Amino acid sequence: MKRELLKRLIEDEEEDDEIIWFLLSSKRKKVDSLYTSRVEEGSYQILIKRHLNAKELKFRKYCRLNKTQFKFVLSLIENDIRPMKKGSITAEEKLFLTLRFLATGETYASLDFNYRISASYISRIVQQVLASLRKNLVPIFLPMPTEDQLKQTSGHFWNRWNVPNCFGAIDGKHVRIKAPQNSGSIFFNYKDYYSTVLLAIVDANCKFIAVDVGSYGKEGDSGIFKKSAMGKRICSGQFNVPQSAPLPGTDILTPHYLIGDDAFALDVYMMKPYYRNHVRNDRDKAIFNYRICRARRVTENAFGLLSQVFRVLYTPIAIKPELCDDLIITICCLHNLLRDAYLENNGIPYYRYDRKKPKPTENMIPLARRGGS
Repeated sequence: MKRELLKRLIEDEEEDDEIIWFLLSSKRKKVDSLYTSRVEEGSYQILIKRHLNAKELKFRKYCRLNKTQFKFVLSLIENDIRPMKKGSITAEEKLFLTLRFLATGETYASLDFNYRISASYISRIVQQVLASLRKNLVPIFLPMPTEDQLKQTSGHFWNRWNVPNCFGAIDGKHVRIKAPQNSGSIFFNYKDYYSTVLLAIVDANCKFIAVDVGSYGKEGDSGIFKKSAMGKRICSGQFNVPQSAPLPGTDILTPHYLIGDDAFALDVYMMKPYYRNHVRNDRDKAIFNYRICRARRVTENAFGLLSQVFRVLYTPIAIKPELCDDLIITICCLHNLLRDAYLENNGIPYYRYDRKKPKPTENMIPLARRGGS
């Protein structure tokens, strides 16, 4: 009796499984021919393999890296993004797609038609590649600076900008994003749009020394700096800042410092210009302000180059805030990679700064000038 009952239950369960499988399979849509022809007709096969690989300049314009740089970056992340199944989207194609997204800011829907990959799967690819790029590029291009490196940076600021004992210039920019779900007004900035903040320390050659991303758009520079990891390290003496050194031509010991704008509070490690009404009748203070402001322009130059090369910063970034953090840190690392190549070659970078093209008026704007004395 028990055996018959058990047999009947097993048969019923098998029948239920067959019914469920039938319902699922009947609802499954047929794959669009647009995607089944990806290997033969997608941008990777037609444009990249047939044309761009043979033309260095076109290759650079497409993904912003030359072939050597591309192969280097691919070698770092290939193990993380390699497909498990044979015939799936290759690691190289995933990297091309992501770099194209960073270079142009195209929507996933637009990339869908170009690469013959569904927009939903493109979002997963971009998320996977950006996470891997951040993990592998940061230790190489945004490591914790050593004391010797900061001393060298200080020498560059003196030789190029006539500012002694300066180990970096600091500034922040709003990066425009689409309003995150259930975020209220915390990302809403003083320019009346949603943004996250990129706070960066830049050296005399427009390279990023350290960055902090992910702060809310409504916050100001000074508050973000004090709560950031790099700000806490600098305040607590854990950033490898060089010891006090005499000013050139004198015996006066002066601490090494950052230079910032009026948004930052004056401190032992932070130098800023005098207020305008203090310099009207004082020539020495006017010269001091001129030198400080001229040296601080490296931050504006770095942000300008960043947005010129990676045009995703020209559009509202329509991804989750945590993924947006990966994106911003990744393009800062790639920026340093490109600057290294430019400085080594000592020639004209392939990405010429085009003054005729309009700047992004609603993105990469300065933070509100709140803050200390």
